[in-house]
Amino acid sequence: MSNLPNCPKCNSEYTYEDRDLFVCPECGNEWSAEEAAESSDDQKLVKDAHGNVLQDGDTVTVIKDLKVKGSSSVVKIGTKVKNIRLVEGDHDIDCKIDGFGPMQLKSEFVKKA
Repeated sequence: MSNLPNCPKCNSEYTYEDRDLFVCPECGNEWSAEEAAESSDDQKLVKDAHGNVLQDGDTVTVIKDLKVKGSSSVVKIGTKVKNIRLVEGDHDIDCKIDGFGPMQLKSEFVKKA
């Protein structure tokens, strides 16, 4: 089975290649290989615990007490974290928390403020 990209317009999986273009038989959309490469380079969407899409610079609130690894400290529920930065990896939020310093959080433990 080939690994052709889905249609960027209707997300159909039944695309085919015609010379240097990809074609969608369902909606008739045509796009080039360069456009397909650009769309695959887009950042993955990072969502909070409630499904809201997070972006760099957002303010989030911690929804669960989080133990700080290597310390006996705990980041309490309701702690606001300002100016987050999204990064790749398991812990996808990079931030600074007052009283704790720089750390990484998982998006599943925060909600957008």
